[in-house]
Amino acid sequence: MTQSEFLTEVDVAAQGRYVMKKLPEVTLAFWIMKIAATTLGETAGDLFSQTLQLGYFLTTIALFLVFVVSLVVQLRSKRYNPFFYWTVILSTSMAGTTMSDFMNRDASTKYLTAGTTSLGWGPQGLGLGYPAGAAILISLLIGIFIAWKLTGQTFAIRDIVTFRGEALFWSAILVSNTLGTSMGDFLSDSSGLGYAGGALLVSGLLAVLVALMRVPAVPNVTLFWIAFVLTRPLGATAGDFLTKPAAKGGLDLGTPGSSAVLLVILIGLMAYAHLRERKDAAPREERRTQPS
Repeated sequence: MTQSEFLTEVDVAAQGRYVMKKLPEVTLAFWIMKIAATTLGETAGDLFSQTLQLGYFLTTIALFLVFVVSLVVQLRSKRYNPFFYWTVILSTSMAGTTMSDFMNRDASTKYLTAGTTSLGWGPQGLGLGYPAGAAILISLLIGIFIAWKLTGQTFAIRDIVTFRGEALFWSAILVSNTLGTSMGDFLSDSSGLGYAGGALLVSGLLAVLVALMRVPAVPNVTLFWIAFVLTRPLGATAGDFLTKPAAKGGLDLGTPGSSAVLLVILIGLMAYAHLRERKDAAPREERRTQPS
């Protein structure tokens, strides 16, 4: 590892103390885990709100509290921990699923399973629809990025080492995952593409982003955030494809079974990432403690 690479891993604060990186490197494994987490977020969110009939309102409140608790653990951590990081990503995906459903849907029978007349306690949904809901979320996301830019904090995930930068990062993640859910549900339910067609469309757009990485004029940071938003509707359409009835174009595997399998896969990926991080951290720590 060269000196410049090392300094992206362990930065030095103005007070002269070391600040360990809190966020992961963006690699192929990162995107695989992101898609797994967002797909699980879709199936688990639907499991609580629809299958268990807790409703969008109650489930959103409960999952948002889970997000807050997991975020506090992540923010208090002194260095990158795959279990902490991906638990927050998962919690934003689950909360984003039910927040999007609450914003866009209502008590119409087209949003309820057969024989169900209501979901849980409280309002069934605001019924804004996907276009209006997406417009609100896009506006919120743009507002976060403007505020982020004004603070002077970096947008590059590998260089975020401050509390303020990480707080802005997670704010953008929560809104982008909610926006991605709306986009995925629109593609699956309203665009006419269906679950498989929506997933293929998003996959094609992601392939274009990969090709644009070779274009020097296009900043990689911009491509990262576009990809981060797009992987959420990919997870949403994939999750719906797994769980929805065959009559609607799904595999009808159900939310409990699909969520359980995806959870096992995600835990396995987190364990692998944790082992890799421990292996890579040893030489970094040894180098950090060496006298300059």
